[in-house]
Amino acid sequence: MSGDSDELLQVEEPPAGSPPGRIASGAEVIRGALRTMPLGPGVYRMLDAKGDVLYVGKARSLKRRVVSYTHVDQLSTRLRRMVADTVTVEIVTTHTEVEALLLESNLIKRLRPRYNVLLRDDKSFPDILLTGDHPFPQITKHRGSRNRPGRYFGPFASAGSVNRTIVALQRAFLVRNCADTVFAQRTRPCLQHQIKRCTAPCVGRVTAADYAAQVADAEAFLSGRSRAVQAALVERMQAASEALDFESAALYRDRIRALTQIQAHQDINVAGLDDADVIAAHQAGGHTCIQVFFFRGGQNLGNHPYFPSHDRQLPVEEVLAAFVGQFYDNKMPPPLILLSHALAEQDLLAEALAIRAERKVELVAPQRGDRRKLVDHALTNAREAHGRRLAESATQRQLLEGVARVFGLPATPERIEIYDNSHIQGTHAVGAMVVAGAEGFVKGAYRKFTIRAPGAAGDDFAMMREVFTRRFARALEERGAELDAADPDGQGGERARVAWPDLVLIDGGAGQLSAAQAVLADLGVSDVPLVAIAKGPDRDAGRERFFTADRPPISLEPRDPVLYFLQRLRDEAHRFAIGTHRAKRTKALGQSPLDEVPGIGPRRKRALLHHFGSARAVARAGLADLEAVAGINKTVAKMIYDFFHGNGP
Repeated sequence: MSGDSDELLQVEEPPAGSPPGRIASGAEVIRGALRTMPLGPGVYRMLDAKGDVLYVGKARSLKRRVVSYTHVDQLSTRLRRMVADTVTVEIVTTHTEVEALLLESNLIKRLRPRYNVLLRDDKSFPDILLTGDHPFPQITKHRGSRNRPGRYFGPFASAGSVNRTIVALQRAFLVRNCADTVFAQRTRPCLQHQIKRCTAPCVGRVTAADYAAQVADAEAFLSGRSRAVQAALVERMQAASEALDFESAALYRDRIRALTQIQAHQDINVAGLDDADVIAAHQAGGHTCIQVFFFRGGQNLGNHPYFPSHDRQLPVEEVLAAFVGQFYDNKMPPPLILLSHALAEQDLLAEALAIRAERKVELVAPQRGDRRKLVDHALTNAREAHGRRLAESATQRQLLEGVARVFGLPATPERIEIYDNSHIQGTHAVGAMVVAGAEGFVKGAYRKFTIRAPGAAGDDFAMMREVFTRRFARALEERGAELDAADPDGQGGERARVAWPDLVLIDGGAGQLSAAQAVLADLGVSDVPLVAIAKGPDRDAGRERFFTADRPPISLEPRDPVLYFLQRLRDEAHRFAIGTHRAKRTKALGQSPLDEVPGIGPRRKRALLHHFGSARAVARAGLADLEAVAGINKTVAKMIYDFFHGNGP
């Protein structure tokens, strides 16, 4: 996009005569924006009263596209809700519609508007890198920007497939995988050489020319010339066997087996298909599953399912188009992308991807032939993954209904928060909150709490009080702010969207339950059901007791699925709390009291430790002893001495 032609226009919130959050008010905001809106291409954004982006769209003609939102009777339910929430419209003009499409995809991924199709779990995929900045190239797994010199091969669908391929390639071509720093420090071959996965170039066990031949074979294999490489190895094996060099023949045999092992994972291959992605979407029940298969060098590098978030009324073609635009926002598109459905703006999207890739990119929805069979296979995988996801969701819904039945909740809980604490004799004390809902664990909503209150660390009840106070006091503050924004005139605005639990589970017994109840009572919170789950006698799983405020403790049948579900929730909170505590403890192990002394950098710290042997010895040292350390003058020595003896400022 050309920055010198971009123009940002903003229409401020309408006068205080029409309450926000109403469709008529939102439509009036949009009409006001149309007065100064240009006819050229660009991107528009709808914002709510808090300034959060509700929707991002692109248009060939901004004015002609945005005017459609004023005809509210012709809009879907989703867009009517969006218009009702709109209090501000912002636009960015661009030179072309292609630039607008690229900007739209980028903004959707960055801002995650509530009413757009959102690609969740959009991770980067790993590559295999043959480095090009060392005389003896290294083979390694790489993730992220391709800024290191060398040849990249990928993307692979998972880190596991990359690791398996690298191991097999080491066995086949004996290319090193050690870091350059390790390579430079070796004085004798490492274990990789002993198990015949490296020719030990670090200590001169192979010439540069022979090692370059190994790398060339690996590069040819990864580039799709696997059959030629394998045939050449077979010829070498036969020649060695005929020369009675059976040891060399056995080595070639093992290398051929390693290549065969890699090829065994390439279960779907199409003749004539070099570098391509196959993207197939299956929609049912208002949900969409999109499967992406990666082919590079004619080899299948695996597949990955996606479940984008979208309105149930959107057709599969619109979901697929939004997915493709967002998916390649941080990935290099291949020359060919095979689609299960033809898209409304397929040529425009192909042009946008070509600009991003700086070469031609072709989008095709094949109707027959081998390519269509490949798309149908991807569709089958999408359909099966969609079915598994719905089955898991249905099972999860049944378990949530069972939880509501067991604890007498007024409705099926949509959000369950589970709390646990972790510490060792009061040190590095942390609290943890995990969240579960209809889709399983919501890991993006997990929270960590470092225990701060004096004397609370080590006291489980005090720790629970601190965690609950911080969690719900903040939630109440956010809820009040959101309600004020939604209904400034007190006329009954929309319900606040602050995350609020329908059930809280606490890992503990009656004491922890009482501590949590006291906090909620002090805060005036009365609409959150609390349940404490205590381990049974001898901490036996299956004999847990559940404590609630309004009835005696209960236990569930040992094989009750609801019991297993509640145990899984409790165990996830425990896992998260323990992991947080261990990370905090590990970080503390690398710290030293010397880190807190002002004026002591890494060089002086190293000199002090070399001279005295430990930070404790430094703390006990006299002033004269400190002055004797190289690089420590009288001023710095006095500063260190005062810090450890309480004479500082």
